[in-house]
Amino acid sequence: MIAKYIWHKNVTPQWLEKRDEMLQTRFGTALSIIHSRGWKRFQIQIACRSGMEAKRLIDEFGGRATTLSHDWLERFSRAQATKLIKIGKRLVVSKKGDLPWRAVAARSRQVASAVGKPPLLVIPAGAAFGTGDHPTTAMSLRLLEQLARGWRPGWSLVDLGTGSGIFALAAKKFGAGQVIGIDIDPMAISVARSNSHANKLHGVQFLFTDAHSWKPPGRIDILIANLFSELVIELLPKFQCAKWLILSGILRAQERQIVRALERYKIGVSSIRRRGKWIALLARNTRFANL
Repeated sequence: MIAKYIWHKNVTPQWLEKRDEMLQTRFGTALSIIHSRGWKRFQIQIACRSGMEAKRLIDEFGGRATTLSHDWLERFSRAQATKLIKIGKRLVVSKKGDLPWRAVAARSRQVASAVGKPPLLVIPAGAAFGTGDHPTTAMSLRLLEQLARGWRPGWSLVDLGTGSGIFALAAKKFGAGQVIGIDIDPMAISVARSNSHANKLHGVQFLFTDAHSWKPPGRIDILIANLFSELVIELLPKFQCAKWLILSGILRAQERQIVRALERYKIGVSSIRRRGKWIALLARNTRFANL
């Protein structure tokens, strides 16, 4: 269902630090945390499908709720549709939104031409599973592009928590052969398959399954996991099948915990990107001497 209300509250960093993981777990993609340089407080927003849901949040956390206009999604999508995200020199991500495909494609080609005609990947703005805007997604995309730069086509990738499929589809653009995207949300899998079809990218396997029950398909070149840090640590024994790891969805406060856990499994951190309160890291399995 489409959100009809937005619950919001301005909070201190201390308030958020105590509740951040709980909010992320309970509300997932319905949750937005907004902060700009110079602000002393964070603004928390949660999309609600009913007035009753919004009232429960007010009773639990305070704050207030705003009723959304009936056409808010259309207007938001139109505003977002032509924003393009450039990933290195090899990819431009565009958000189609609700605009006609041809109009967006034409606009995207114009901008892509200006930056050197890199391939275009279109992820609908209305798909709340990852369009490249979130810091963890943007940082991971750039790590992926840099890592695979110069590789021969045909390398393999597994994307855990695939969401919109943006990492899996970007990997195809970068020359990956075997690509698997996994998510526990059936809606995410449906959206990812739709995005694959819309971008005319074939050969990506999207699986509806839990990360715990997923069985690694032998050795793989890159594993991307955009998951909570606790789940990442829990799944590290499975991650040893990968030569390279790109991990995101991790808070700065959890950086040391993640690095130590990786070291226990002889996985060395090669690079860490930090943006706001989030980090994304690139790690290499030292058991593999060569790529």
